[in-house]
Amino acid sequence: MAFHIPDDKLAEIRRRADIVDIISERVMLKKTGKEYSGLCPFHAEKTPSFSVNPDKQVFYCFGCGAGGDVFGFIMKSEGMRFEEAVVWLARRYGIELPTRKMTPAQKEMISRKERIFALNRRVMGFYTDCLLKGTDAAAARNYLKKRRISKQIIEGFKLGFAPDSWDRLLRFLARSKVNPDLAVEAGLVVPRKTGNGYYDRFRNRIIFPIIDAGGQVIGFGGRVMDDSKPKYLNSPETPVYHKSKTLYGLDAACRRCREAGSVFIVEGYFDLLALHQHGIENSVATLGTALTNAHVRRIKGYAKKAYLVFDGDAAGIKAAMRCAPVFMAESMSASVILLPRGYDPDSFVFEHGPESFLSLAKDADGIVEFLIEQAIESHGSGISGKMKVVSEIAPVIGAMTDGIARTEYARYLADRIGADPGAVLDKILKNTGPGSVHTSSGLQRPGASINKSGTQDVGTRRIERMIIAMMIQHPASIKDVLSRDVLSKFTDAKLKELAGKIIEFPPTDQGDVSLLMNHLEDESDRQAVASMAMGAMGDTGIKADMRWNERSCKGLIDQFLAGCTKINNDFASRIREAEANNDQELIRQLLSEKQKQLSRRAGH
Repeated sequence: MAFHIPDDKLAEIRRRADIVDIISERVMLKKTGKEYSGLCPFHAEKTPSFSVNPDKQVFYCFGCGAGGDVFGFIMKSEGMRFEEAVVWLARRYGIELPTRKMTPAQKEMISRKERIFALNRRVMGFYTDCLLKGTDAAAARNYLKKRRISKQIIEGFKLGFAPDSWDRLLRFLARSKVNPDLAVEAGLVVPRKTGNGYYDRFRNRIIFPIIDAGGQVIGFGGRVMDDSKPKYLNSPETPVYHKSKTLYGLDAACRRCREAGSVFIVEGYFDLLALHQHGIENSVATLGTALTNAHVRRIKGYAKKAYLVFDGDAAGIKAAMRCAPVFMAESMSASVILLPRGYDPDSFVFEHGPESFLSLAKDADGIVEFLIEQAIESHGSGISGKMKVVSEIAPVIGAMTDGIARTEYARYLADRIGADPGAVLDKILKNTGPGSVHTSSGLQRPGASINKSGTQDVGTRRIERMIIAMMIQHPASIKDVLSRDVLSKFTDAKLKELAGKIIEFPPTDQGDVSLLMNHLEDESDRQAVASMAMGAMGDTGIKADMRWNERSCKGLIDQFLAGCTKINNDFASRIREAEANNDQELIRQLLSEKQKQLSRRAGH
């Protein structure tokens, strides 16, 4: 790992950024004994297989094999490198990091996103000042007043105004000595097509800062105050902003989503603001893009159920149809609130109040039931209509990861249209693609990925892996591994290398492997350590409750060494037999195989 932060500084970050606290901000965790469990944020599942152990400071999913420490979780959930995760956590907890040992390339990699975050925060302040104090922002202030947006919401969501000028922001950045190239990378200004100069991306618009769950300003949205096109304009994709993963208002909604156990998903900025203003704070909004699997996985970290809120028109029904397979694939419960015609969430809640809105939620159909009823209403109950209904709904039910739920919904659909359940299920299964056999997300478990040779005996490798698990779970066994020269007999060079790291940076008696994690560069190694620390049995995803003690450790080592001796004796016997038969070809093959084994043990 090329990022040189002292172990004591990493330990300080871990103490402050407790792994349970960090993960519980993104995953609903339930305490089960000494560990916490929840639905994995990295693959679709209905039954929790994701575990967090605060004593060992690791997480592991027994379903897809994702695992690691607090830095690994931030890396995987936020798409960061190790260096970025360290800086992100240190900044969040006010921990100063030494930088003198970083290379110029490392400093540039870290500072690139940091500079964009800092610039976005400065620009947010600029837009806010323009709205609250600008002499040319009277129309913007009146517009917000007309939309009945309160002062508390304006201040809480840091709303702003981009003046009607091609270079107002550019001039502000020039006074602040900001490099225009950085502003281009952040999506704030646009190079002129002539190649000479730049211009402001946002002009004469209400500005909505987009803030992530960690409180960082990652982008902006802008809305016109008249009928100009486009009505909404968002930041482009940048190193810190990705629309397919981002939800507006999640920073303000996450706590209430967790408390309520549910989330309302709307499509517009003002819809979101109106709901929050009326006390419905467990609400988020998409950002001009269709709902994605990444969105749903992010939501699942805060709520068990989602309510999709759409305008009561054909476009709203089509939007619900597009969203349904995403929720089915991610095994998340969702219902559809279809507002009366002529209303959007903004206008409805202002006119009818939050109680009426919540009443609609209470009576809302589940997303599949909703789509079935809409399809029947659209196509009718005749023979051709039934065929169209089944064709329309089959892909939605076919996207379900739960086979039982798929069968039950097939029966429900058959009952609603008066069709044969077997025929309906057959039609649905034809719409179930190869990705719908959901044993996991398709990720390899770390136990499988760590082996690079692929030639040694599976049983030998399994026992070598058990020895490493023993060293992690019962560090007192390391002295016997050393005294009996166990590692010299390992046939898997990768496992042997990992065992060497464990000896160099042993876990604590409580099983804390955080120091070891600091010194593992390969992600597959970090995941393997997490899996073994949590007791996962190789590639099976099954948790084994091993009771290590001096006797069981000695027994495992004896078994391994005896097996090595038997293999060597068998090998020598085969060579003697080949020599007795004067089978030179077999002798060459056996000697070549022996040389390969020695090379693997040496790590070549």
